[in-house]
Order: sequence, then structure tokens, then C-alpha cells
Amino acid sequence: MLICPLNVSEGRDSQRIAQLTAAAGESLLDIHSDAQHNRSVLTLGGPSVLSAVRNVTRRALAAIDIRLHSGVHPRVGAVDVVPFVPTTPDEFGEATAARDEFAAWAGDVLSLPVFLYGPERSLPEVRRRAFRDLSPDFGPVSSHRTAGACCAGARGPLVAWNAWLATDDMALARQIVRGLRAELTGVRALAFTVDGRAQVSCNLVEPQTTGPDAVYDFVNERSPVIRSELVGLIQQSALSRVPRSRWQLLDLSPDRTIEARTAKARATPGS
Repeated sequence: MLICPLNVSEGRDSQRIAQLTAAAGESLLDIHSDAQHNRSVLTLGGPSVLSAVRNVTRRALAAIDIRLHSGVHPRVGAVDVVPFVPTTPDEFGEATAARDEFAAWAGDVLSLPVFLYGPERSLPEVRRRAFRDLSPDFGPVSSHRTAGACCAGARGPLVAWNAWLATDDMALARQIVRGLRAELTGVRALAFTVDGRAQVSCNLVEPQTTGPDAVYDFVNERSPVIRSELVGLIQQSALSRVPRSRWQLLDLSPDRTIEARTAKARATPGS
């Protein structure tokens, strides 16, 4: 089974967010919205995931004008990132096929420029190069007037996790980010100011090697962490490698695993 933690550039307007979740229908496993980032992550899954991704994308393009967008998180468009993620290693070909099918549809039907990432290149590389020395893989060669562009990916499971520092010292936060990237395996990190504090925002792309517990310890040794946050869902295997005694501190719980949410969706009448 594939999941898609679709990232849209809207985290403040509750009415718009409600419209997006309604468009996802029974494929919605989780919704996480952040006003400072002005971003929502809708985790979609199940047999109709590709159809749900299309429905949310249509709704987002109708509701969001990227020219009016503000938020601390980098973005290239209204429907910013659309990753297709296998839940088992043998599904990676299926994830790549779903990504390519979505990208071709978005380019042809919505006239939305789509950049691919995954085996070809990483998402950070797309962000650096888009419309500079990298042209869209599908759709028009120039940015959509109101929707910008989209990054469609095929990737393995990752853990999105944030830590707030007990300081507003962004120089220190950036120093910590550089250390995380250099010293821990599979950590992509950025530093933001959120709610008057420095935030270290991470994607843990090898969560079986480096989990939230290792990142917390690294950050906390350099600046006290006052709050942490899981964004979206986590694989059960990644949760299991973290000591249970630390789950609450790290904002982890067994009901926020991909497996728990998909099991719940299957058990819900009408799903």
C-alpha cells in the first residue's frame, strides 16, 4: 500500500483546510497544520490514494494563491510536495509509477509545472535548482500564475520532527543544524523562528539509523529543547527503535503510526 504525505501551502485558514480535508475523503489518515510555517501535511493512504491526491490538488489550486502566501517554510507552490511512499520495500516501483502518473496528469490537465525527485535527484536539489538550471519534468516550463509549481516524489518513509529551543538565537540554531547534517546520518535540517523561539526542523530520511531520540540528544546538548513535535505519522518500525520511556518527550505515540491509522481506516464502516 502507498501513502502520500501531501504538503500544501496553507496552515492558517481553517475553512480552506477543511475544504482540503474534505477533498481527501476516506483516504485521509492524518492532518497536521502549522500557522507559522503556513503549511499543512495531509497524509493520504489506501487503495484510492492517487484519486485522493488529485482531488486535494484540484481543491488546493482553486483555493490558494501562492503570490499571497507568507510563512517561514520554503515552498515552490500551492501544492508544494507530493511524495508517494511505499510501506514495504517491494512497492517502490509502484510508488514511482504513481508519482509519474500524478505528475503527467497535473502537467497536462492542470497546466501545473511538476519537478520530479527520488531516484533522479533529491528534494533539496529541486528546491535549489527549480526554474534556474532545472526545467519541470511535466507541464509548462514557467511557473503557474497562482499555484507556482509542484515537487512530486517517490521516496522511502521518513520522519518529520521539530524541536523548539529555549532561545531565539538563530545563529546558534543554524550552527546546530550544520552539526546535525555533518555528524548524524540521514538528517536534513533547517532553522526557523517560530513563536518567538528558534526551531530546528528535521526530516529524518534514514529513521532506522537516526531517530528523533538521537536528534533530540544532539540538539539538547547544545541548547535546551523546550518542546518537540512529530509532523504527520511515523512507521511502527521507527517508533519501536525509540525507548518507550521517551515517547511522550518526543511527541510520539503508537496511535500515530502509519500502521495504526491504516488499520483504523480499514476498520471504519464505509472506508
